[in-house]
Amino acid sequence: MDTHIPPSDHVVSETSDQRLSALRGAMSKIGIDGYLVPHGDEHQGEFNAPYAERLKWLTGFTGSAGLSIVLTDRAVIFVDGRYTLQVKTQVDGALYEYAHLADDPPGKWLERKLPRGATLGFDPRLHTPAGLSRLEDATARVGAKLVPIAENLIDKVWRDQPERPAAPVSIYPVAFAGRSSEEKRSLVAKVLEAEGMDAFLVSALDSIAWLFNIRGADVAYSPLSYAYALLFADGTATLFIDKAKISSTVRAHLGDEVTLAPYEGLSDALRGLGSKVDVIGVDQGTASRWAVDLITEAKRTAKPSADPCTALKARKHPAELEGVRQAHIRDGAALTRFLAWLAVEGPKGELTEIDASDRLESFRAESNLFLGPSFPTIAGAGANGAVVHYRAMSDTTATIKPDTLFLLDSGGQYLDGTTDVTRTVAIGTPTLEQKQRFTLVLKGHIALARARFVVGTAGSQLDALARAPLWEEGLDFDHGTGHGVGTYLGVHEGPQSISKRAGGVALEPGMVISNEPGYYKTDEYGIRIENLVAVVEAKAPDGAERPLLRFETITLAPIDLNLVDTGMLSTGEKAWLNEYHTTVRETLNPLVDDGTRAWLEVATASV
Repeated sequence: MDTHIPPSDHVVSETSDQRLSALRGAMSKIGIDGYLVPHGDEHQGEFNAPYAERLKWLTGFTGSAGLSIVLTDRAVIFVDGRYTLQVKTQVDGALYEYAHLADDPPGKWLERKLPRGATLGFDPRLHTPAGLSRLEDATARVGAKLVPIAENLIDKVWRDQPERPAAPVSIYPVAFAGRSSEEKRSLVAKVLEAEGMDAFLVSALDSIAWLFNIRGADVAYSPLSYAYALLFADGTATLFIDKAKISSTVRAHLGDEVTLAPYEGLSDALRGLGSKVDVIGVDQGTASRWAVDLITEAKRTAKPSADPCTALKARKHPAELEGVRQAHIRDGAALTRFLAWLAVEGPKGELTEIDASDRLESFRAESNLFLGPSFPTIAGAGANGAVVHYRAMSDTTATIKPDTLFLLDSGGQYLDGTTDVTRTVAIGTPTLEQKQRFTLVLKGHIALARARFVVGTAGSQLDALARAPLWEEGLDFDHGTGHGVGTYLGVHEGPQSISKRAGGVALEPGMVISNEPGYYKTDEYGIRIENLVAVVEAKAPDGAERPLLRFETITLAPIDLNLVDTGMLSTGEKAWLNEYHTTVRETLNPLVDDGTRAWLEVATASV
């Protein structure tokens, strides 16, 4: 079908209803019956530049994962378990149905709602082949058709859409990275050669930043720059990026083995490759359908393969791990100063959630290596704490009232590491139920922190350790227990995770991952305890037949003892908590003021 969109005046759309009508008008002009509006940008990232916030513009939803399907007579928005409460406060239920990405996935919804013979349009730059395959199967089952649309329909009707970012690129020092870009390209090239690939198309922005030891500022909360890269089996590469972002110093850093090309130049470059470059690897889960189609159209073989940068990036170099540890010490000092301040100011009942969030950021900003938050701070007082990815806004921020729980999930981007930490604090006196459920979460956290496991164990095999105390009481939480974290990169990175999802990759030394069980009572309160841990080798006992791994806890901040029912803790759990608090106190004491030091002495007392 003709996917060209006829010229038309942009539509001024102020309300959700008007914006939805504008999109349906654009759909009608090209004769399609439905359109997909995902959260992600062309590189499938978690955080988008403002121009790419198409789902937010259309629906009002601000979460980091979601999808809307708009048909001529109905629309739906899908979110995961983190956002089931948030979506209902941000998206008009009179315009959109609410659906759960896992419980009622888009494919099943389409089978029920999409008319036979209908055409469902999508922007091939915003969807991966893996993601589309499930939708293609669903549309085929109902006799409908999934059709790529060359021009994004949201872009056609979004009148004041921001421009694409053009922030300058900076060099990431080898002292923090541990390896030069040349070394990294050589490591990846060996993987390509071993797997029979002549080149690999790198489209994940964090992989590009890691591979070339560069950082950018195009994307909120993550130091990334919009780019593509072709890495060849001989270690040379072409970097497709806006050349205005590249200074002469950065150009010299990239070296002669890296060719620069325009961001839009990927299609021409693929067509111009010599005959020796035939098999090009592409990650079906991170590359766009558009990019894969370009390879095919250039008469090359697109070989499905995992991004080889991902696994190498996840296993931190010793220099990276040391930087991460140092970043967490500074971050822990800032968070502890904040907690001491909150202990005085919180019970007064005058602070808002944003007041607290801003104060914590001001403490972090005193470090000259702090470059900004690693994600939007989740500062949830009372019932807002039960919204897993709640974000306080200036017009909705709540006051932190006495005798409530306050959940604070925050993190920083430091030049030597990325942090992510959650503490739940009792403002005033907690209830017996709150203490009991906090302690159940703590028991799960400790069980995971103390785990010893054989080499080859995946995070999915450890997930139950963190949930077991809650399960015994008929409780659970609807999010993963752990996610990977980058080194001055994304606060969420793969391939490692700890979750209920079956399978998963084996945890390996050098990986950094979160330990964050929680509990959420809708309309009342939320609890989460999150530390980052590094996977390290463990000393094997006599007679061991397999090597062992363990977790090294690297986050340093006190856990609120006012919420702990010590009678529920075993001797071993008490020992872990006391040892952890001793480490926190001894490490942070030299970095905090006298008032904070006195508070910390009490906050880390033995139980």
